Amino acid sequence: MKVISILLTLGVVMAAAADKTMAPAKVELKNAKGEVVGKFKATSVSAGGLKLTGSVMKMPAGEHAIHVHTTGKCDPPDFASAGPHFNPESRTHGLASSGGHAGDLGNFTVAANGKAKVNLLMSAVTLGDGANSVFKDGGTALVVHEKADDMKTDPAGAAGSRLACGIFVH
Repeated sequence: MKVISILLTLGVVMAAAADKTMAPAKVELKNAKGEVVGKFKATSVSAGGLKLTGSVMKMPAGEHAIHVHTTGKCDPPDFASAGPHFNPESRTHGLASSGGHAGDLGNFTVAANGKAKVNLLMSAVTLGDGANSVFKDGGTALVVHEKADDMKTDPAGAAGSRLACGIFVH
């Protein structure tokens, strides 16, 4: 009876651990004034990687780059604490290059009212363990840039300053 009890307990603990790593990640973006300007959710997809869905508000109209950055810190006003693009495989920047950084996500367009819906696939990042996890040691951050990413200029796609930043959390 003790063996069955121990095995059941172990199964529950393992299931809880698996649920935590596969539970969606959430990100709350804030601007340099500390105002919430976006909310996102990242969920695992069966083909691998993550689906990033969310919305932004109070943003300048136009096209903006969005990237995952190396460090889970978002100190205003410039969010430099988030570090460079998330790049665990040491690749060249840009979706137009051979592979690009894991954190290279693309661009989205903000309407004249300052709002946008975002729906992107992050094929090179995960919610699980390992170097490509958004929950790696030190965490990661989601950053929206001032301009569009040109998809080729190394190291950051000529996307300009950082407008908003948020940390991936469970």
